Amino acid sequence: MADETDLPVPGQVRVVTSLTNPTIKEIRALALPKYRRESGLFVTEGMKLVADAVEGNWPIRILVYGAKVANHPVVRRVAQTAHARGGDVLEVSEAVLAKITRRENPQMVVGVFEQRFTDADAIEPGRDDLWVALEGIKDPGNLGTIIRTADAAGAKGVILVGDTVDPFGVEAVRATMGSIFHMLLARLSADAFAAWRKSWPGIVVGTHLSGQEDYRTVDYDKPVLLLMGNEQSGLDDRFAALCDHLVKIPQVGRADSLNLAIATGVMLFEIRRGKLTLS
Repeated sequence: MADETDLPVPGQVRVVTSLTNPTIKEIRALALPKYRRESGLFVTEGMKLVADAVEGNWPIRILVYGAKVANHPVVRRVAQTAHARGGDVLEVSEAVLAKITRRENPQMVVGVFEQRFTDADAIEPGRDDLWVALEGIKDPGNLGTIIRTADAAGAKGVILVGDTVDPFGVEAVRATMGSIFHMLLARLSADAFAAWRKSWPGIVVGTHLSGQEDYRTVDYDKPVLLLMGNEQSGLDDRFAALCDHLVKIPQVGRADSLNLAIATGVMLFEIRRGKLTLS
């Protein structure tokens, strides 16, 4: 095995115990949006999520694992794959893992992967396809939960519009529970989305305070783009004007609104139910 001061050598595992190791510093820096944007990389924590990503052909740059799991069959398989793809593989102390993850009881496996965004102009939805567009979402937990729910509902992907939180931040990735590796993601400015929407071949449905249609009464027998707005202010009027249907989710309790991720989930599964009913 190579000494921790050496440069990566293909096929070798580097043993790292120093908290000031340059590679460890680079991984820690990915907690900051600036470094994720500049590098195009992000961090995933946990053996299952890292293995899912690697086996799903996501480009891995660095694999980090604790010494106590070095002989685990999943870790060995992932390490072999990472080596084969030119990735750097590090066996580290638990103190180093705690430093990377900022947790006292860290996950034993961490992966650094390349980010992936789909070109929105390449989206060609079929009749039964469902996409989600999110405008100005601020909470990474909400975003991650929506990506996970969209995956569960069989949506094709999620379009991030305007000043929406980074889907590749650690908290957002964690909230997706691995679904970020199965969903297509696109990012558009507000103006670019408004222009792109003109080419959408189906219907655009948004929830809005002024919505007059019950969400259960819409005919979803077309490609559907579900447009959801910011947690605090909801869908901006500019984006509401882009919708073919502005709907409401009737409530019977005293709560004045639903959590964004919950409302999105209700909509997604109703749209999917409508499509199954019509097919």
